[in-house]
Order: sequence, then C-alpha cells, then structure tokens
Amino acid sequence: MVKSMYHYIAETWKNREEVLEEVIRTRLIEWRKGPSVVRIDKPTRLDRARAIGYEAKQGFIVVRVRVRKGGLNRPRPDSGRRPKRMGVYGYAPAKSDRLIAEERANDKYPNLEVLGSYYVGEDGLYKYFEVILVDPHHPAIRADKDISWIVEPQHRGRVYRGKTAAGRKIRGLLGNRGLRGTHKWKWRKKQKERILKKRHEASRGARLIAPKKVYEDLGIEK
Repeated sequence: MVKSMYHYIAETWKNREEVLEEVIRTRLIEWRKGPSVVRIDKPTRLDRARAIGYEAKQGFIVVRVRVRKGGLNRPRPDSGRRPKRMGVYGYAPAKSDRLIAEERANDKYPNLEVLGSYYVGEDGLYKYFEVILVDPHHPAIRADKDISWIVEPQHRGRVYRGKTAAGRKIRGLLGNRGLRGTHKWKWRKKQKERILKKRHEASRGARLIAPKKVYEDLGIEK
C-alpha cells in the first residue's frame, strides 16, 4: 500500500533525527524572541493541521501561542507560618496548557472560532502550540459543506465551553475504558437513576425501592 506524504511527515516528527532537532532548536530561539500570540502563514506540522480539518483556503487562520510551563505560585503570606504551611508552591492549573493556548488565541481573535490545536515544541520555560481558527462569517467557509457546521449559533465560543478536543480531553470525554467508560453510557446510567429517583438530587439519603413492575414498565433491567 502506498503511503501518503502526511505519513512521512508524521514519522519525521515521531522519530526526530538530528537534522530536525537542530531545526527545531533554531526555531525555538526565534519564537522566544517574538510575541506570545502570533499569526503565521502556514502550519508547521501539516499532517496534524490536516487531521484537525485545516485547508489552505480563505477563512482558515493559523496562530502560534506560547504558554509558560510549570505550576502556579501564590503570594507569600505576611504573617508567620512554617515553610510547610506557607501554601505558596504546588498549585497546578485546572486546565491543560493546550487548552490555555486555545483560549488565548480566541481572546486575540474574538471574531473567529477555534477548530483545534497541536503541539509544536518546548524549551526550558515555554511550550508552543499552533491553533487552527476559522472565520464563521467568511463566504468560503459558509459554502464549504465540510466546515459549514461551525457557522451554526450553537458552536459559538466552543473553546470556552470545552467543546474542542483539548477541552473534551480534560473533561474525560475522549479516553475510556471500554463501553462503560464512554460518556453516552454514563449519561444513560444517570438518566435511569433519575427515573428511579436514585440520584442524590432527588432526595438526600432517601432511596426509592421500586417494585419489579416499575422496572418492566420503564423497560429497564433490574
């Protein structure tokens, strides 16, 4: 079977040779001197951009975002405490660096919608991601049947609602351990518990022991 160009691009990034490492190192030096959010002409990793849905046409924007690595620090207390109880270090952000990069890109370009993102490199202080954005008002996007879904109003601000791949990942909706790990199975389980008044929002501590006929009427196996 003949392998495509994108396969060899992915293999090159997966098995980084000495030549590619030197190119990446040179790029990181240049990127660190530039702004934290910068628009670029074309994707650095074409295979990943195409997998997300990027097309080299009007309406698609590529932005490179720089995000600081590491955890978060809090202001040091003025009053006396043991160093152990200072509570200064060890605070990790609740969002992934990739999702933070997507939100910052959308903050820079609020009239666009985030389609997805991918990792392009890191140094000792920063991580770099490239974010694919789409202009939902552009005629070329509205006429494209493959991407015109993003024009619908329910997709407005999708990055802030955890609808991108990075957001779905931290919400636990991408990875699963078999059928019982999928979010559809979890939704059906919760819905069944609501019908039988077994969920905590029904009543605190109270459980309804339904007779067998109730289960049969609902079509639920006990």
